[in-house]
Amino acid sequence: MTTQTDESKSLELKIFLFLTVLLAPILSVLLVSGLGFAIWFSQILTGPPGAG
Repeated sequence: MTTQTDESKSLELKIFLFLTVLLAPILSVLLVSGLGFAIWFSQILTGPPGAG
């Protein structure tokens, strides 16, 4: 028979694994690719650095 603390520890472990295995890598890839896109697009509009 499981107690409330066992169930909450199990839920806490599942949430931790979800955050570290799925969410953190996805967010970091989105952040880096978004920054790369913003730099690329700004260079399309303004030209490469040092060209002005």
